[in-house]
Amino acid sequence: MRYVTANGIRLAYDRTGDGDDVLLIMGSGASGRVWTAHQTPALHRAGYRTITFDNRGIAPSDVPPGRYSLDDMVADTVGLIEALDAGPCHLVGTSLGAVIAEEIALRRPELVRSAVLMATRSRSDLVRRALNRADQVLNESGVQLPPGYSGPTTVLQMFSPRTLNDESTVSLWLDVFELSGDNGSSGQDWVDVGTDRRDLLRRITVPCRVITFTDDLICPPHLGAEVADAIPDCDLVEIGGAGHLGNLERPDEVNAAIVEFLGKF
Repeated sequence: MRYVTANGIRLAYDRTGDGDDVLLIMGSGASGRVWTAHQTPALHRAGYRTITFDNRGIAPSDVPPGRYSLDDMVADTVGLIEALDAGPCHLVGTSLGAVIAEEIALRRPELVRSAVLMATRSRSDLVRRALNRADQVLNESGVQLPPGYSGPTTVLQMFSPRTLNDESTVSLWLDVFELSGDNGSSGQDWVDVGTDRRDLLRRITVPCRVITFTDDLICPPHLGAEVADAIPDCDLVEIGGAGHLGNLERPDEVNAAIVEFLGKF
């Protein structure tokens, strides 16, 4: 890993491959290394150079105390692009990472060639607000859930019935999430992704693609479709048999949708 200081935060990053830069922005609570399981190899084969990094709150990047804001996360990522002289680059984001990508496309379009927005939403409905508040309540309580509890409940929320009902497949994910434990990202729980942002998204001028997953409980397809409807130059791809972590469950379909779109620009 290499490091840059962006927005006053030390960010750990990796830049590999050759070709036009693709910056991959991870969602909350996860390391940028997740991209290297499936997405970066596919992008390298397609002739792109990839940049992965750990957001603030995910070691070995800085883990400052307190509550993080969306502005914090956006400024960190913009600072990384500028520090690496990577703009204009393609952006690929998932979940919180997709919201960060949307904000960069809105605020700093000169840094963005195109954006792929996976497992995203432009607002929160009642259930999603309740889930977000539950994370905040747990954060405020100071209770640390043992991995033996948090691992299985995370798997249940993040994967599709197709994976959950396949015992050989789900056993691997149960092990992965139990062993990974707590990444120390609690400050990210306070990033506001629930405010209705559709009017802002209508001002985005860079080409975008939204990828939704049929069984996504965190960012269900109908909320992702609202993002695609709001952004003027945006299409929509829905991938079946996948939950919120569709880039891990259906990597071939996800990679094909990313590479095909980026090839247009």
